[in-house]
Amino acid sequence: QVQLVESGGGLVQAGGSLRLSCAASGRTFRRYAMGWFRQAPGKEREFVVAISWSGGTYYTDSVKGRFTISRDNAKNTVYLQMNSLKPEDTAVYYCAADPDVDVVVHDYYGINYWGKGTQVTVSS
Repeated sequence: QVQLVESGGGLVQAGGSLRLSCAASGRTFRRYAMGWFRQAPGKEREFVVAISWSGGTYYTDSVKGRFTISRDNAKNTVYLQMNSLKPEDTAVYYCAADPDVDVVVHDYYGINYWGKGTQVTVSS
């Protein structure tokens, strides 16, 4: 069992930065692929970025060059550094975990563990 707790969301002006954190419970964190998803009002939850257990990264096109995912296995934490934020980045951001990175990237409904989300609001 893995429990995920997100933090770091908030209100920021366009062009600003935020760093989200996702703290995971459990001793097997290093074996899990981790990902970030987001859901804007009235829209479906969408994939943003993922990192495999070995450090391979996957980004959706709209955030490439602006967002960076990283993980610290010693701290059981995954981070999402978000720079050059845009109003369209406004959403609730969710952390996700699964042993298989392909599931995180391609099989939304197959993901084993989710956090409760943290709100990111970017003002224009």
